[in-house]
Amino acid sequence: MDAAEPNDATPFLPERRSLKALREAARGCRGCHLWRPATQTVFGEGLRRARLVLVGEMAGDREDRAGAPFVGPAGRELDRALAEVGIDRREAYVTNVVKHFKFEERGKRRIHKKPGRLEVAACKPWLDEELDLIRPEGIALLGATAAQALVGPAFRLRADRGRLLDSDLAPFVLATIHPSAILRERDDRARHEERRAFTTDLAALWKALPQGGG
Repeated sequence: MDAAEPNDATPFLPERRSLKALREAARGCRGCHLWRPATQTVFGEGLRRARLVLVGEMAGDREDRAGAPFVGPAGRELDRALAEVGIDRREAYVTNVVKHFKFEERGKRRIHKKPGRLEVAACKPWLDEELDLIRPEGIALLGATAAQALVGPAFRLRADRGRLLDSDLAPFVLATIHPSAILRERDDRARHEERRAFTTDLAALWKALPQGGG
């Protein structure tokens, strides 16, 4: 019988700290139970010298299959907004708080389930190491799960979305929606409005960075 997971990724962190070493070590992470049904670990991607880090909630179905973050429909919304703002995604670093896909099966479909507080806490050492290595100038927190994991459980996205936050994480930190929220809007008009607001939020963060936006 397999040993119970420790609900903490710390024992799986590599002695040598680099993004490459972290990514390789994370493939074997058994810090919480989410590794069991998932296809693979989905670690962050991007530059070690990235000025901007974008942090989402967790891998989705497409990401779990591909092994890369933000490659599904929400990823296309993110790419669209970044392009509108003038941010080259290849120059940023994109990651998630939780590195495995949590889901429930409905027939042949795998439906996203929000990660719980203990699952977020168990996986957070990976994200802490990513941010410590990169030390970005700006961090965009995409969605309430990411914001509460890094800013605190009292954070409320509706109240504090789109404004710069006082945080030790980076000189400039801003929270906005997760791009998947755009896809959940009820009609084309609502999606257009949310897409525009999301782009405006990212633009505010980018313009705040030294030499950002131009």
